[in-house]
Amino acid sequence: MVETFRAYQLIKENDQVKGEVRELTEDDLPEGELLIKVHYSSINYKDAMANMQDSPIVKEYPFVPGIDLAGEVVESSDDQFQKGDKVIATSYEIGVSHDGGYSEYARVSSALVIPLPTNLSLKEAMLYGTAGLTAALSVNRLEKNGLTPDEGKVLVTGATGGVGSFAIAMLAKKGYHVVASSGKAEAVDFLKAIGAKEVIGREDVQDEKIRPVSKQQWAAAVDPVGGKTLASILSKLEYNGAVAVSGLTGGVQVPTSVYPFILRGVSLLGVDSVYTPMQARKEAWERAASDLKPNEQVMETILNKEVGLDDLSEVLPTLLEGKSLGRIIVRL
Repeated sequence: MVETFRAYQLIKENDQVKGEVRELTEDDLPEGELLIKVHYSSINYKDAMANMQDSPIVKEYPFVPGIDLAGEVVESSDDQFQKGDKVIATSYEIGVSHDGGYSEYARVSSALVIPLPTNLSLKEAMLYGTAGLTAALSVNRLEKNGLTPDEGKVLVTGATGGVGSFAIAMLAKKGYHVVASSGKAEAVDFLKAIGAKEVIGREDVQDEKIRPVSKQQWAAAVDPVGGKTLASILSKLEYNGAVAVSGLTGGVQVPTSVYPFILRGVSLLGVDSVYTPMQARKEAWERAASDLKPNEQVMETILNKEVGLDDLSEVLPTLLEGKSLGRIIVRL
């Protein structure tokens, strides 16, 4: 590898955190069996949180954020991987307590890495990133719970975010009638372009007063929001319906009761993309590269923009403002 390489590094000086692009060497990298030349990374909500002052994510500085990366193996001390292999690494402790993907080179444990699936490019893998993986895991959980396209409408909340947008596109690809919920009135055209049959507001999901059970509206839901939104969804699911929940942007408290579960037999399916066992992770990635993969036009619509390392200090804070549509990828 080259003697020096570029990385976006968070530095703490005088109790102030700042991010800047710096020249690093191989000695600056953490331990791991694989040295990877990173081609692409992506921007997730957790990456924006890592970039904050008083970040709840980063514990030690200096630190390279980026919970996703895709690239080519340069060196390997694990016989399962060879030089030249194209690979994906997402979540676990990457970009949280282990230097992440905002670097031209990364060293990680081979236990955290999967081979790039056939029919998926490195760029497409990072267009998905953790968000796309979470969406695929959510669809997987719902279908293993018995959901089929003829069961009824499927609600997706947080629809303009990474998880929401890919959940819409994947469900639409499988023939589901998708109802997208968003607080952005200007996003209607975007949501319909990626597969939503209907677009409703947040107020159409979350009632001012949440009843134990309410009018049945959806056969299932993908919810990366949580909080009162999740409680409202549970009250409005059809008999034997299910919701796959993966987020907490709406809060961690869910003001519900036992009634939706014992009167309508609904299921609350937790989706974790951080410590998902490797077999389930590989299965989700394989589906993301095959039967769940949206067509090229939809993928291009979900791609908000492509940025470089020098753009990160400006772009990362915008995710906390909730203004972005779709996904932002980082080209290394």
